[in-house]
Amino acid sequence: MSDILIYEDDRRQIQVRLASETVWLNRQQMAQLFGRDVKTIGKHIANVFREGELEREAVVAKFATTAADGKTYQVEYYNLDVIISVGYRVKSLQGTRFRIWATQWLRDYLLKGYAINRQRLRENARELEQALVCRMVA
Repeated sequence: MSDILIYEDDRRQIQVRLASETVWLNRQQMAQLFGRDVKTIGKHIANVFREGELEREAVVAKFATTAADGKTYQVEYYNLDVIISVGYRVKSLQGTRFRIWATQWLRDYLLKGYAINRQRLRENARELEQALVCRMVA
């Protein structure tokens, strides 16, 4: 079973699939994320595999996806490794924003040994606080 999260910034909202300890996006979602057309994203993905940067079998999965017409299709999704690879290849304002974001996270991990997702920290802190209050009342 996979969870669906929503990625949002000030201009777009993208459902992100979580499964097998990674996030997954299809080509259309990456096109939306990076502000490029699906064909351009497809070329970047093909180059990632052609150049041997990633092994296709390890980073691609098919998930049942319900389309706007109500039918369910098997759609190829690409894991975080592919998303990052494409993000560093694509030339767009959104691609630049993605690279800045990814580089900051990587810098935090390398220099501090960790990175903090402040939104998740706030949400978890509220849940912990509610659990403690409930426990104190019981």
